[in-house]
Amino acid sequence: MLLTEHRNEQQLFVRRADALSVSVIDREFTTSLLLSANTAIADFPAHTVAELDDAMIEKILALKPEVVLLGTGARAIFPSQAVLGAFLKRGIGLETMDNAAAARTFNVLVGEMRNAVALFLLPG
Repeated sequence: MLLTEHRNEQQLFVRRADALSVSVIDREFTTSLLLSANTAIADFPAHTVAELDDAMIEKILALKPEVVLLGTGARAIFPSQAVLGAFLKRGIGLETMDNAAAARTFNVLVGEMRNAVALFLLPG
């Protein structure tokens, strides 16, 4: 059986992701990236989980996600209880994983028309 992938041309998707970069469609990002189905915000100010603060959380929440995927590089590094609480008290899920897993999960959720937002933390 031949399977063909059909993508909504109006949506962004991650083509490749690792600890150092993320490729969205045909553009490569080497600095932290905040991504929704239709918005890519380059040069996000945090490079590590420890740097996340209230102002950055508000930038993420401004995209009105139902779930946030936190890609933390080569391996999953969990944020503080304060960061987790900021999302949970608003009823928004926060899932922490490595960048490659966050990319795969983002593509699946966006393909299902879910309002997912991914934050890829990159060292550049």
